[in-house]
Amino acid sequence: MILKVENVTKMFGGLVAVNDVSFEVKEGEIFGVIGPNGAGKTTLFNVISGVYFPEKGRIFFHGVDITKTPSFKRARLGIARTHQIVKPLNELSVLENVMVGACFGKAYANLKEAADIAYDVIKMVGLSGKEDILAGKLNVPEKKRLELARALASLPEVILLDEVLAGLNPTEVEEMLEVIEGIREKGITILMIEHLMHAIMKVSDRIIVLDYGAKIAEGTPEEVSKDPRVIEAYLGDPDLALKLVKEKEEA
Repeated sequence: MILKVENVTKMFGGLVAVNDVSFEVKEGEIFGVIGPNGAGKTTLFNVISGVYFPEKGRIFFHGVDITKTPSFKRARLGIARTHQIVKPLNELSVLENVMVGACFGKAYANLKEAADIAYDVIKMVGLSGKEDILAGKLNVPEKKRLELARALASLPEVILLDEVLAGLNPTEVEEMLEVIEGIREKGITILMIEHLMHAIMKVSDRIIVLDYGAKIAEGTPEEVSKDPRVIEAYLGDPDLALKLVKEKEEA
């Protein structure tokens, strides 16, 4: 177990965005987080990454309580994340953007080390040949890859992916899924928020489902897809849910 979320609650005034959520993530797995819009998924990621501190509950990384650890220190411990809305440094090159991740991540690299890390990561995400292009000139799929590369350059043990497939066409989705599988093969544990059900079902080892801030289900894709509460709250169509699981098994 590399990450543990224990009875976490996050509130904004009277709004309970995350409500007493608990789960454990095993080292090396892909752990999916799904739920309707407004279910609290990104807020949960913000709590795990240290953007917000919870009102209740605790976060453990390698068994160490990091609940009150600020986000920059979590990055140096080995927790990285991408954002649903990509945030490149538009006036810097692709290489420079990725070097930022290396300089402020677990390696705390100097500029030469950061460049070496950045070239390797850029190749991993499929942006080779674009190192000198300004980030602002990339298209949406390329910016998604850049966002991922900058997080990977921090040399994380755990990476939180917030809708990295959003806005991609079917071919681009399949290409990004290959990148994600490649990240897992490097030994990096992945937590992944995604609305594309066929994709999250295909790659996840286990999934939790949030609804109105609370966890309503946890298990394998097959178990989750058959849960009546999940079908009612999110999937809607049990035949579709079973079809998605079958596609995963055949993949």
